Amino acid sequence: MKACSLPSILLLTLSLTPALPAEDWNQWRGPLRNGEQQDAAFLWPETLAEDRLVKRWEVALDESYASPVAAQGMIFSVATRNKEMEVVRAFDLASGTPSWEASWQGSMKVPFFAAKNGSWTRGTPVVAGGAIYVGGMRDVLVKLDAATGKELWRVDFTQREGTEVPAFGHVTSPLYDEGALYVQAGCAVAKLDAGTGKTIWRALEDRRAMFGSAFSSPVMATLCGKRQILAQTRSTLGGLDPATGDVLWSIPVEAFRGMNILTPIILSQNRIFTATYGGGSFLFEITPKSDGTYSVQENWRLKDLEGYMASPVVLDDHIYLLSRDQHLQCIAADTGKVAWTSKEKFGQYWSMVRQGDKILALDQTGELILFKASPLSFHLLGRRMISPQEATWAHLGVQGDLLLVRSLKSLTVYQWEPEPL
Repeated sequence: MKACSLPSILLLTLSLTPALPAEDWNQWRGPLRNGEQQDAAFLWPETLAEDRLVKRWEVALDESYASPVAAQGMIFSVATRNKEMEVVRAFDLASGTPSWEASWQGSMKVPFFAAKNGSWTRGTPVVAGGAIYVGGMRDVLVKLDAATGKELWRVDFTQREGTEVPAFGHVTSPLYDEGALYVQAGCAVAKLDAGTGKTIWRALEDRRAMFGSAFSSPVMATLCGKRQILAQTRSTLGGLDPATGDVLWSIPVEAFRGMNILTPIILSQNRIFTATYGGGSFLFEITPKSDGTYSVQENWRLKDLEGYMASPVVLDDHIYLLSRDQHLQCIAADTGKVAWTSKEKFGQYWSMVRQGDKILALDQTGELILFKASPLSFHLLGRRMISPQEATWAHLGVQGDLLLVRSLKSLTVYQWEPEPL
């Protein structure tokens, strides 16, 4: 761990105005891991104009697709440096002033058919309880003190479980809940004691070549009145008992070469939506049985509407999904009917965040898009190119009136200005 120098900051305009109270965007897809900003401290305007959405600061970073996270006035980012080291850096959220840096050896090269997306970190860390938990490409999980960057413990799953380094690297994002970490690593879903890193249980183990390397990230869900870990492996969707790791229910999910990539999303009435590359789009329903167990059934499936990497958001039982064909889809959850398909073809990937009936999307081409969620039609409110030179595969972060944008080689914070009086 070492201090950072001020010259690393490329651009520093005025410091941020005092941030409105907001829930920390401390993990993958936000506080509830569903791409929603639920606190109403600041309501988004209906524009992305430069005089309303103002760039506050930008800093140069090493390469990564890992999303930025923020907590307690700090922002954190993970990167791969010189194809040798994995680096975690912390900055003051208001000013961009560097706070600390920690690093370890952790480089690897992904297979040739995935090389276009680079051999650098992808997994988003989680900040909780004064610590940040970071997944490294070589299937390691590192706990750092969030205030200082001091390493507190490290787990190498290849050594602990006798597994191989994942072919595509460790790309999922750990989940923190009640003093425990849930992570898809070591060819399984594992629960770890957050204090010590000790493994408590492992479930849904799959040691087949390449298939042990999960792409999706676990979420905490309450289905049929039961809290459970919702996890999607390369082949299976399942609900796990957080205390024991027992599989409460599971169902195979078809995908080409196990490309179950996006994070499943929970809907009303104990239903779950997911979509896969080569498999289609699926709605599953969980039902309690008289003996205390659960059954799962496929309510509908759209074979020709495939997912890719973009995780959906939901409003009023309508699912908004950027499909593999690069069109935005609005799908009615009750019937599986496609309410509308955008005429325009967008990029390969969107990270989406919803606040009320507005959805903010960051296209991997660097374009920011704001639209109104409606089952009637695609209602565009605004669009703006914010990263024309670098891809923006990392998930957008939204904290109060701030936007956290990680491009391939930089981190930028924007702030929405309030409505003029």
